[in-house]
Amino acid sequence: MKGILGYKLGMTQVFTKSGKLIPVTVIQAEPNIVTQIKTAASDKYDAVQLGFANKREKLSNKPEIEHLKKANTTPKRFLKEIRGINSADYQLGQEIKVDIFNIGELVDVTGISKGKGFQGVIKRHNQSRGPMGHGSQYHRGVGSLGPMSPMRVLKGKKLPGQMGHETVTIQSLEVIDIDITKNIILIKGSVPGPRKSLVIIKTAVKNPDVKRESEELNYYENSNIEVKTDAVSETIVNENNTIEEKTVNNDETASNEEKEVISSEEK
Repeated sequence: MKGILGYKLGMTQVFTKSGKLIPVTVIQAEPNIVTQIKTAASDKYDAVQLGFANKREKLSNKPEIEHLKKANTTPKRFLKEIRGINSADYQLGQEIKVDIFNIGELVDVTGISKGKGFQGVIKRHNQSRGPMGHGSQYHRGVGSLGPMSPMRVLKGKKLPGQMGHETVTIQSLEVIDIDITKNIILIKGSVPGPRKSLVIIKTAVKNPDVKRESEELNYYENSNIEVKTDAVSETIVNENNTIEEKTVNNDETASNEEKEVISSEEK
């Protein structure tokens, strides 16, 4: 088991060399710091605590500052545990980067889903509405709450209530690409949570040893298309009364000859 914390930046799409489109979620995972190592001898279970996203010391309390000083690091905004690891593979203060995962590897992504507020049963539980005629008097209601015999609402009844803002884990998602220089991981499909929310990427529980064959991506970095910026097209009248267009950069000043006003005689 291995894992890393990161921010969800949003979704986009990438193309393979064969032209296949793959929807991906972009996750930025700056280097995590190992702030604590727990072992079965001292804590009765093996785990590693990771710190992610720096914050000002003014926003931290003294116990938190002293705890992170043991790892020789600054205060962190998020501290999360990854269980089921081999504690011998980690050291206090070690940096965990995106290269711990490989392209084609399957991972589980955990995040907090978007909050929808207080919703009815149609949106919250996908129930059907009643007839929309005026005489039905039943349109988007809950319906029957149960039999008369218990004289109470049974537990588990699908009713209106708060929707979303729950911890959700999407399992067995494929790692499409990894950018070590920008600390970015591209994961196939969608992951829970809004943009700029915290997500936890861990080794897939159901398929920890599966590695799929991935196609090479096409980013069009070596294309021959030249894009010219800050260019303005100017119309110039030559001595032979012929009109030609010349492209001049905004930063460059045109010559005095090009700025002269053509008299009526020359026209």
